[in-house]
Amino acid sequence: MTEKPVPIDLVPFAETLGDSREFLRVWSKDGGTLCFVNPRPLGADPALFGIAMVDVIRNAASTYAKAIGVSEDQAFERIWMGLDAERGAPSEDDALPPPVVVARKED
Repeated sequence: MTEKPVPIDLVPFAETLGDSREFLRVWSKDGGTLCFVNPRPLGADPALFGIAMVDVIRNAASTYAKAIGVSEDQAFERIWMGLDAERGAPSEDDALPPPVVVARKED
């Protein structure tokens, strides 16, 4: 892959972001992920990262639901399936159940 990462444009969300601080950046890379974590904005207890990740997952479920035409509950459950599969057998190609077949909404 020779393309540079295309950042998500946050300019339209500047007012919403206000005085918030970034704690996570994640990229998809060769079937895996590359991430950078800054725990300082969240606090010293790693459980706070877990809480933040569930917030991220709920947001992702909403986004996936709109993008692929499934309910938020279906997207949320599918994301949890992936989490459980990865926790049980990290990076195994066959750990994830077969994909749910859905019609993709056009951009």
